[in-house]
Amino acid sequence: MNSFLVGFKPIISINAKILILGSMPSSTSIKLQQYYGHPRNTFWPIMSTLLNENSDNNYSSRKDWIISNNIAVWDVLQNCERTGSLDANINSSTAKANDFTRLFNDYPNIKQVFFNGKLAEKLYKQYVLPSLNNQYNYLTYYYLPSTSPAYAALKLEQKIEAWKVINQSMVK
Repeated sequence: MNSFLVGFKPIISINAKILILGSMPSSTSIKLQQYYGHPRNTFWPIMSTLLNENSDNNYSSRKDWIISNNIAVWDVLQNCERTGSLDANINSSTAKANDFTRLFNDYPNIKQVFFNGKLAEKLYKQYVLPSLNNQYNYLTYYYLPSTSPAYAALKLEQKIEAWKVINQSMVK
């Protein structure tokens, strides 16, 4: 049975320069009301390594250190129907994207967008990019391997290595 799911508000501050986008929170994340809440999702361990933060921090502390590093976290989809947690089970006919025109207008310091996984990139290109006008041509986009426990093609160390591009972007 499909469940109608509603995503979260972004973790963001006016100083955000980097936006990391997922597709839609998992069932576990929605239950916990936390981005990347599944205990086997590697997002928080990767980010704690990149930002030299304690990965054992509570969710509130994790959000604080994301914000203090001028990073924002959001999902491409605002809501959708999905069976279970797998992105592959998203019913595309029910998918509605978040309002990125408003986000980029409200947070003009965002210059780089990183996709956490191929589906986030695909959904953005399908639902968001066509609605953005030329005033957003300054944005640069990067694909990153998914932190989802369902994506087991890479080990944690390999994912960390791929995600280091965020550190390089923070220096710019």
